[in-house]
Amino acid sequence: MAEEKPITETSSYGKDTPVGRPDIDGRAGVFVPTDEFDINNSTTFRKGAGIVGFGNHDGTLTVYFESNRFDESSLHKWENKARKAYDRMVMGAPTVSKGKFDARFLEQVGIIDGMGINLKQPERLAQWLAMSNLPDTAPEEPVVRWKNR
Repeated sequence: MAEEKPITETSSYGKDTPVGRPDIDGRAGVFVPTDEFDINNSTTFRKGAGIVGFGNHDGTLTVYFESNRFDESSLHKWENKARKAYDRMVMGAPTVSKGKFDARFLEQVGIIDGMGINLKQPERLAQWLAMSNLPDTAPEEPVVRWKNR
């Protein structure tokens, strides 16, 4: 009988992770960093960023993010950051606010599309925003619909 090896690594890339860059109004994942991502020494995105993206065929994730580096008042709320990152992604807009990551560094907490955001793990988003000292930016409900639709 073969000896079972313990699981030493996990990934958030799963059956709910959309694969490939979505078209306008298409589905993408909503992500938060895992404990394995060293946010305090990251030059990629800042605490409280809205992170959206999709899975690649090699098991990695491509994500677009908005950290509100310039403190725009319209980007104070987390859902506005996530939407800006999503809009950039679906439009294929040139940006430095994107990256390709090993899936173990990010955890999928929901889905975003052209209609809004559906958080399947709002408590994980709340933890990310609390750790970022931005708990007041969290959505009031796990489902956010865009007001102009």
